[in-house]
Amino acid sequence: MLRIAFAALAAVLLLALSWLAGDRWASGEADTVTRDVAAQAARDHAGLLASELQKFRLLPLVLVEYPDVAAAVAPGGKAAGRRLDRALDLLARRTDAAAIYVIDAQGRTVASSNASLPTSFVGQNYGFRPYFRDAMRSGASELFALGTVSGRPGLYLARRLGDGSGVVVVKVEFDRVEQSWSRGGGISFVTDGHGVILITSRPDWRFRTTHPLDPAMVARARETLQFGAAPLQPAPLVLAGDTARVINDGRPVDYRLGIAPVPLSGARLMHLAPIGPALGAAKTRARLWLLALLLVIGLATGVVIRSRERRNMQLRARHALEEEVAHRTAELRDANEQLRVESRQRAAADRRYRAAREELTQANRLGSIGQITAGVAHEINQPVAAIRTYAENAGLFLDRDQTDQVRGNLASIVELTGRIGTITAELRNFARKRTAAPEPVDLGSAIDGALLLAGDRIRDLVILDVRAPVAVIADRVRLEQILLNLLQNAAEALVSAPSPRIVITVRSGATVGLVVSDNGPGIDTGVAAEIFTPFVTSKPDGLGLGLGIARDIAREFGGELDRVATPLGGAAFRLTLKRG
Repeated sequence: MLRIAFAALAAVLLLALSWLAGDRWASGEADTVTRDVAAQAARDHAGLLASELQKFRLLPLVLVEYPDVAAAVAPGGKAAGRRLDRALDLLARRTDAAAIYVIDAQGRTVASSNASLPTSFVGQNYGFRPYFRDAMRSGASELFALGTVSGRPGLYLARRLGDGSGVVVVKVEFDRVEQSWSRGGGISFVTDGHGVILITSRPDWRFRTTHPLDPAMVARARETLQFGAAPLQPAPLVLAGDTARVINDGRPVDYRLGIAPVPLSGARLMHLAPIGPALGAAKTRARLWLLALLLVIGLATGVVIRSRERRNMQLRARHALEEEVAHRTAELRDANEQLRVESRQRAAADRRYRAAREELTQANRLGSIGQITAGVAHEINQPVAAIRTYAENAGLFLDRDQTDQVRGNLASIVELTGRIGTITAELRNFARKRTAAPEPVDLGSAIDGALLLAGDRIRDLVILDVRAPVAVIADRVRLEQILLNLLQNAAEALVSAPSPRIVITVRSGATVGLVVSDNGPGIDTGVAAEIFTPFVTSKPDGLGLGLGIARDIAREFGGELDRVATPLGGAAFRLTLKRG
């Protein structure tokens, strides 16, 4: 009884220690994951903002050269200004700019994309705005501020006209960017060099500050109405290194901070990733592992107890058996001993059987891996060889200043590299038990593609006997692989033939039959019966995979590849496919 109580106490202590260790692991894991998430999100959001800004920064550069802009700021340019209103309105709608307007040298707006709206900027004087003064002084200026008429925040991109007669301004609003950020989870915002939040996925944080501001800077911002008339209040967060704490409804929530630069003067983007979800997920995983561990321990304990009970039962049974055996004759003892010997032999045979079965499973697995690896090398070797030939020929054409032939070779190389990508993608699809669905393919086009890959040496040997164009059900790239394999096999068989030739014959009926035959020495009778078996080949340096792969591809199309007789006296293979 005391032993059981001690075991129970030890189990409770082990559970408590495991629980604490799991919580510590979960905390560290969640912290690492959240930091990575915050850093990656900051980079992604900064990239989105940078692409948005790049698009709009081109507009002022183009508009300062527009003739109606110069005419609108000139004396008596009212008619040009009205024409410019319509042009700016169309441009703003096409580019999603919030507003585009032109200011003369005195600060008065002479044309605007919103001229037809109640919030029109035309006639408004923006001479007090820093972006106007800075642009007139230095040629260009950017300022994030609150609109004095629209009441909406945005980035003002200003550029001075070449003769200094005015300024073109493009206002950009970031509603779409902010909505995208808010859908991504966490909190994202951009601060200027003073710590004022400009763009944010939390609208209530806009124009709030991340730390106390210099009073002189606050006075300048209020004078120019950069952030409106409301005072600049601190945001409900505390930043400390790469951590942040946000006060939500009076309750503190911990975040991890990711920071990325953005293409605005002195600005940077911050993303706050909440640690709570990652911590909850990590704790859940830790609890599951702990429960699994407890389950294993429980099962092991049950097995030990059951084993002890069984051993005790066996001991009692053995004692009873020994008492019974003592009264039996020597013949029965000999028989009992023989039975034990047979039992041991049966157990040994069972162990050998299990070991042999495991070795066979491992060998089969290794064989599959080897066949797939060799198949990849075999499939892509042909277009790679063709690419090398085209590249070498391109060098000769360059020496002869035959640029048209060079372009043709380079185009063929591009097509072949795309074809290699298609082949490797097809092999990956096969590994995932997913293949492209066959579809109608022009057989003549596939034959042309295979001959293109085969090269001049093989094309010079080929005689085509195609009665009429025909479409078949197949995949273009894999069909070309079958044809190219048959052509190369035929060409290799004709190396020493006196008058080598390869004949491609196509006949169509209910199905389409394509026969590739040669006048070579034929197939060695020792391997003819197993020619489609992987790794069976009569070539000293061959892998023996090509024909097996080709037959498998043909069968995937619903067709067949087999060996047939030929009047040429060499070897012939017939590819049978469905009509397309």
